[in-house]
Amino acid sequence: MALRWGIVSAGKICHDFVTALQTHPKSEHQVVAVAARALSSAENFAKSHGIPKSYEGYIKIAEDKDIDIAYIGTLNPQHFEVAKMMLEHGKHVLCEKPLTMNEKQTRELVDIAKKNNLFLMEAIWSRCFPAYQELKKVLDSGIIGDVLQVNASFGFNLLNVERMRLKELGGGTILDLGVYVLQFQQLVFKGATPTKVLAVGGLNSEGTDDYTSSIWTYPGDKVANLTTSAKAQYPNEAVIIGTKGIIRVPDFWCCTEFITPERTHKFDLPKTDIHFNFHKSVGLSYESQHVRECIKAGKTESPLLTHAESIQLAHHMDTLRQLVGVVFPEDK
Repeated sequence: MALRWGIVSAGKICHDFVTALQTHPKSEHQVVAVAARALSSAENFAKSHGIPKSYEGYIKIAEDKDIDIAYIGTLNPQHFEVAKMMLEHGKHVLCEKPLTMNEKQTRELVDIAKKNNLFLMEAIWSRCFPAYQELKKVLDSGIIGDVLQVNASFGFNLLNVERMRLKELGGGTILDLGVYVLQFQQLVFKGATPTKVLAVGGLNSEGTDDYTSSIWTYPGDKVANLTTSAKAQYPNEAVIIGTKGIIRVPDFWCCTEFITPERTHKFDLPKTDIHFNFHKSVGLSYESQHVRECIKAGKTESPLLTHAESIQLAHHMDTLRQLVGVVFPEDK
């Protein structure tokens, strides 16, 4: 039976998600409806993607009995309330990162999902790429010895992008880009608790961060050096340093290859000629298929990104924001 999707919002990431779904057979995935704040936006989106139903207002997705799961691609401050509404109406949820604005909201959302026995996943698509699964095996094999350090940078020129800049839109690099570098070091260090965190950053006139640089120390003399920026294009790669060698991971947030001391591991993306808004967005197909497999198996959380990991990521982002000085209304 096909997993029946309701799409919440009609923005660029939702376009890419629905487009990536088209790489799967219709017998596995169907988009039933799309909802937006303006009916015209939903109707245009539905027409361009061949979606049967379009709604004004997100509650209509929650109330639609033909929908199994909601994909939430709204702006960051809306994630918590919309995801909560979907869960309380019996819908599974795949919500774009960050799952919520802070750890408190994330814990509450996880509790609601567990209470209702529903699947909830933060849409960190990185975790679903085949390259990540192979990278974990390579690290566990000990090919580079004991991992001592992770370096990751993630930056683009995004100063004119409102959702990155404005506080009311949940702006700043920590929530938008930081979640990716944080989840990477979390993956490599297997969710260890840091012993100390040092961070600096620069705030814009709106009170959100244009850049951050942080050092995370872990037991066993392990260190992560993480950088995010909306001011310039960065190398956007990760380097894992071990006692016996290093692993380089280009495009670490949508990884299709990594280089070990022995060889380069490469993975082909699904083939498509369709246009996407963002880099390697066809890789969203890995995420949607993983979600389907989890729900078919009766799981309420993903083994690739557990609820505990999402809570830890929210805690890490709260820590960075506190150190840099970014405060959102949701924190009060």
